[in-house]
Amino acid sequence: MDTTTAITGMLPVVFIISAVLTAVSSVFLLWLYRRAVVRSMAASAGLASAPLQQHEAVLSGGCPELTVQMVADDAMVSREAAGAYEATTVSLRRLGLVYAFASTPYALIMTLPWMVNAGGGFPLTRLFWLFLCYLWPGVLALLLAAVTTLRAKVAVSGTYFALVALGGMIALIRNPALEIRDLVFFWLFANAGGTALLAAFLTRRVRAVGPLVLAFMVLGVTGAFLLVTVAGGNEALLQPIAEAAAALGIGALSLFVLLHVVGFAIFGVVGWWLLGWLGRAYRKKRMSDQSLTIDALFLVFGMFQSITLAFEGWPWVFTGLVAFAAYKGVTRFGFARNASRARMDPAPHPSLLVLRVFALGRRSERLFDGFAKRWLRMGSIVLIAGPDLVTRTVEPDEFLAFVGGHLSRRFIEGEADLEQGLAGRDTHPDPDGRHRVGEFFCRQDTWQMTVRRLTALSNAVLMDLRGFGSRNQGCIWELEQLLTGVPLDRVLLVTDETTEKSFLDKTLRRLWTQIPWDSPNRGVRKPVIGVFGAVPRVPDVADRLVKALLERCLDRAMVRALARD
Repeated sequence: MDTTTAITGMLPVVFIISAVLTAVSSVFLLWLYRRAVVRSMAASAGLASAPLQQHEAVLSGGCPELTVQMVADDAMVSREAAGAYEATTVSLRRLGLVYAFASTPYALIMTLPWMVNAGGGFPLTRLFWLFLCYLWPGVLALLLAAVTTLRAKVAVSGTYFALVALGGMIALIRNPALEIRDLVFFWLFANAGGTALLAAFLTRRVRAVGPLVLAFMVLGVTGAFLLVTVAGGNEALLQPIAEAAAALGIGALSLFVLLHVVGFAIFGVVGWWLLGWLGRAYRKKRMSDQSLTIDALFLVFGMFQSITLAFEGWPWVFTGLVAFAAYKGVTRFGFARNASRARMDPAPHPSLLVLRVFALGRRSERLFDGFAKRWLRMGSIVLIAGPDLVTRTVEPDEFLAFVGGHLSRRFIEGEADLEQGLAGRDTHPDPDGRHRVGEFFCRQDTWQMTVRRLTALSNAVLMDLRGFGSRNQGCIWELEQLLTGVPLDRVLLVTDETTEKSFLDKTLRRLWTQIPWDSPNRGVRKPVIGVFGAVPRVPDVADRLVKALLERCLDRAMVRALARD
C-alpha cells in the first residue's frame, strides 16, 4: 500500500471512528462523573451541620416591610451599568477580532495547495472563493466564543453565507463552465466532514470534556490502525506474531482484534500523557476551557481538510498542521495584545456567587451558558457543585482528576479544606480574557458553611429560583442566609412561571422578620430585594440578566471602573 492510499484511506476512518467513540465515551464518562459527584455530595464528612429550621421573629413591629421589586425592565438600567455592559461587548468584540484575524492565515494556507496544483496562475476569483470556503472554521469560532444573542448569530452566519453566495456568483460569471452544484459540492467537500465531526465534541451535552476525549481517541484509534497496518504489511513481523498466537490458541479473528487493542493501548499511553500536559497547562493558566475547545475545532478542520490533498503528493497532508500553527501564532499575539491593553487600564474583577434550585436540569444550563459567556468577560463565577450544572461546568483538571480516581480530594471535608479552597480561588482572567467558573464540591454537612463564607466574599449573589416551592428547604435556608448576612443591594433573585411566587413572597417576608440585630440589613429604611423575571419568550434574556446584575448588585465605584475598561 503506497503512502497516498494509506493516508486517504486510513485517516478518514480514524476520524470517523474517533468521533463516534468520543460521542459515546463523553456521554458515558460525564454520566459516571455526575453520579460520582451526586453520591459524594450525599455523603457526610462527619461534621455537625446546621439544621434547616425556622426561627422566631426577632424584629420589632415598627420595622419597615421588605419590598419585592421586579427589575427586568431595561429602562431601569443606569448610564454606569449600561457602560459596564458595553465594556463586556467591547471585550467580546476584541475576542472575536482575534479569532477573525487568526482564521485568515488559516484559510489562506489551506487555499494555497489548490491554487498551486490547479494551474493557470493565481486568479483572484478562485482565490476569493477558496478562501471563503476555508474560512468556515473561523465563523464557527466566532459563534462559539464571541456571539451571545440569537440576532447576532443570525447576522454573523448570514453575512458569511452572503459572501459565499457573492463569491459563487462572481465565479459563475467568470467561468461559464462552472455550475452551481459544483460550488455547493466543493463547499460541502471542504467543510461538511469537519462540521459533522464537531458534533462528537461540541454539542452542549459533552462540550466540557469533548476536546480532551477526542484527543485521546484520535491517538488511540491511530495506534490501533497503525499497528495492524504495519504488521499486515511486514511478513517478517507478522509470522512470529501469528505463530505465538497459534501457540496460545488465539484464532485469526481474535488476533486481529487483539492487535487493534494493543495498538490502541500503546498510543493511549501517549494520549494519557497529552491529557496530563493539557491539564497542567490549564492549571498554569496557559489556556482557558473555551480556547481549548476552539483550538480543537481548528485542529480537527485542518487535519480533515488536508486528507484529500495527499492525492497531490503526501507532503501536502501537513498543510492543516501548518495552518493550525499559523492560527495559534496569531491568537497568542492577539491575546497578549488584549492583555497588555487590560493591564494599562485594569478593571476590577467582580466575583459572582450563583445559587439555584438543583432540579432545573437543562433549563439551568441554557440560561447559565448565555449569561456566563458575557459575565465571564469581566469577572469570575462561583458555584456550589450540583447535579444540574455539574457536567456543564466541569473544568479540564476536574475531569482528569475524576478519570485518575482523585475526585474525592476536591471535596470539602472541613474548615481546613474550605480555607484552602477559598485561598485558591482564581479571580484573574485566562490568556483569552475569559474568567473561570469555580466550583466548590461539598458534602452533605459542609455545604452550609461553604455557602456562608462564599456569600460573605462575593461581590454579588444571583439566586435562580425557577421551579422553587415549599419542597426546596435548602433554598429556603439559603434565602435566610442572604437576608441575614448579605446586603440586599448585592442580591438578585431569578423567577419564572414555574416559581411559586406567592410562597416565595410569604417566605421572604417571614424570613425578613427573623434577621438578627447584627445583620447588615438591620438598619435599612426602605428594604428592597430585586427579582428578575426570566421569561423564556423574551429575546436575549441572558443579556438582560447581566444588565440587571450590573444595575442592582455591584457597587457604583466598581460599575464605573468596569465601564472605563
